[in-house]
Amino acid sequence: MQLACPMPKLDFDVITLGHGSGGTLTHKLLEAGVFDLLKNPLLDTHHDGAILDLTGKTAFTTDSYVISPPFFPGGTIGELAVNGTVNDLAMCGAIPRYLSLSFILEEGLTMSEFWAVLVSIKTAADQAGVQIVTGDTKVVERGKGDRIFINTAGIGMLHPKADISVGRVQPGDKLIVSGNIATHGMAIMSVREGLEFETSLQSDTAPLNHTVRTLLDEFGPAIHLLRDPTRGGVATVLNEIARDRNVGATRIGIDIQQASLPVLEEVAGACELLGLDPLYVANEGVFLAIVAADVAERFVGRLQTLPYGESAAVIGRVTTEHPGQVVLTSRIGGRRVVSMLVGEQLPRIC
Repeated sequence: MQLACPMPKLDFDVITLGHGSGGTLTHKLLEAGVFDLLKNPLLDTHHDGAILDLTGKTAFTTDSYVISPPFFPGGTIGELAVNGTVNDLAMCGAIPRYLSLSFILEEGLTMSEFWAVLVSIKTAADQAGVQIVTGDTKVVERGKGDRIFINTAGIGMLHPKADISVGRVQPGDKLIVSGNIATHGMAIMSVREGLEFETSLQSDTAPLNHTVRTLLDEFGPAIHLLRDPTRGGVATVLNEIARDRNVGATRIGIDIQQASLPVLEEVAGACELLGLDPLYVANEGVFLAIVAADVAERFVGRLQTLPYGESAAVIGRVTTEHPGQVVLTSRIGGRRVVSMLVGEQLPRIC
């Protein structure tokens, strides 16, 4: 769903260095665009910060978005910035509430492009149920900013039933993925210059907080760990878990089954064409959950009834074998170590 918000009438069509001066042009840009579209009582103070009323355990995260191109099938850099920060909070077991929003704009960015980003931000924030309460805008010279970069920070209150940490991962736990993997990365690659191929792929960017909150309501402490496999994909996140959990008495490894991995047919075909492994391709609307074995099947069944969880599947388990390693069993029964991603398969993906 995209909001129908007509762009206000302005006496300029493109961003200039003057719009980053802090003077009249800056105020015109903010008053006619950002403040009016994203208005709420906290942002309406137009202060350099926001005063928040917080109680209990609080999660805090920050991220920067430099995706190329900033408009892609299924989303924009603005939507990605909101969803990405909301999801980082959700992976902590938190209920997202407030975001900051800062732009680095390149001289020459058209106001129609900037407005499209703003509208996508407003739509994503409304869908996630969060408020944007403070931010900043800077303008850099033409050729030094690739049109638009965004930084966000987010604050959320910890869910009362959340007890999520890598230290709670235990041998025998089941590994669950919430949806089809590698879709976002391949949607971006489908529009990259020199790498275009026919596809109807759309990015999977989505806010996962409502889905995660429902799962925490129902399964609580049986959810041991949540992670979103963005840059580096599923393989990199699993290697991080296997590495980080191997501090202490019980050392663990992770087994995954290739036949259980949910991958869209067109994504698998695009990966094969480009020589990429879906396990290493970025996702923006998928999370990994490690849960107690006795709730795994019920957890997947419930997840499949929730938004963005229709393709959820159990893809593996935690084991005491091969500690510190992730091992994949192929469709024909072969086994291989899935290592940490070295370098960058797909640069500027989020």
